[in-house]
Amino acid sequence: MNGKKITVLCVDDSALIRSLMAEIINSQPDMVVVATASDPLIARDLVKQHNPDVMTLDVEMPRMDGLDFLEKLMRLRPMPVVMVSSLTERGSEAALRALELGAIDFVTKPRLGLRDGLLAYTDLIAGKIRIAAAARLPVRRPAPASQARVPGEAGLLRSPLLSTEKLIIIGASTGGTEAIREVLQPLPPDCPGILIAQHMPGGFTRSFAERLNGLCRIAVCEAVQGQRILPGHAYIAPGGFHLSLVRSGANYVAQVDQAPPVNRHRPSVDVLFDSAAQHAGKNAIGVILTGMGRDGAEGLLRMRQAGSFTLAQDEASCVVFGMPREAIALGAVHEVVALGEMGQRVMAQLRSFGKLANRV
Repeated sequence: MNGKKITVLCVDDSALIRSLMAEIINSQPDMVVVATASDPLIARDLVKQHNPDVMTLDVEMPRMDGLDFLEKLMRLRPMPVVMVSSLTERGSEAALRALELGAIDFVTKPRLGLRDGLLAYTDLIAGKIRIAAAARLPVRRPAPASQARVPGEAGLLRSPLLSTEKLIIIGASTGGTEAIREVLQPLPPDCPGILIAQHMPGGFTRSFAERLNGLCRIAVCEAVQGQRILPGHAYIAPGGFHLSLVRSGANYVAQVDQAPPVNRHRPSVDVLFDSAAQHAGKNAIGVILTGMGRDGAEGLLRMRQAGSFTLAQDEASCVVFGMPREAIALGAVHEVVALGEMGQRVMAQLRSFGKLANRV
């Protein structure tokens, strides 16, 4: 921020939450709360008055729901927003909807011991605000209602030249939920099996998988320990668990565990990419999408070294160009691709596998 403090507007109907958020943010040397608001209507005026760099926004509030306010804000005065959500089924669905509407990220409120619990999140909250302040606002591309399987639809794997041994391996962080949707939606219902590591806390990945399952032609679910990896299916690492690819006889299966975090993350993209390098090699396509930090960069390099074809999202379409930048700098990436073209590029590469096999 060039020495200038990040200015933050905190919007929450709870006086306690507003006070705690102000305490957390003002304790950081590079950010300051310029105002707080108890509801969106007050916040609307404060945005005009203070022009803050970042807003933290509660979901459930009086006079106007946080999601309704976010939708209007992103249409009329787009700005970086970090949602503050309860860890409930309603909260997880609302957080995902907020990301779809253009929020950069979200923080979950602790269920018990609100004061101590929220203060324990100090580094997490401050980190998300810093990322939001530096992030590129996502371009809103509303999700279609559904892309159900169409009877008789021409598929990708109908050619006998293309082995069902092929896999697509995806890693993402900040901005990744919508990026993953954009990659998956063009894929046909008989595409290769897909494994995904998205940095997300426990309690949110099931709602994420269910949402994608309703929008895509492939089947999408949270990965389960020992689950066979099948074509036409995508498996998302559960929040708080690593996802790895392993072999069981002739089959690929999912390994889900709570081994220590890697690069401070669980799930870790490096863990998934490393397992794909070891067990899939040239049969895999590795894709690294928007996200902060370097998780996945070294794993993608190992995938490339093992013979995998590797892709990275380009800077212009990333919310945060951290993970792709690190992977590109390491020499881990064959091609850099815009998000809107990623699904088609993956399919084109899969078709080229078949053509190569035909030449051998």
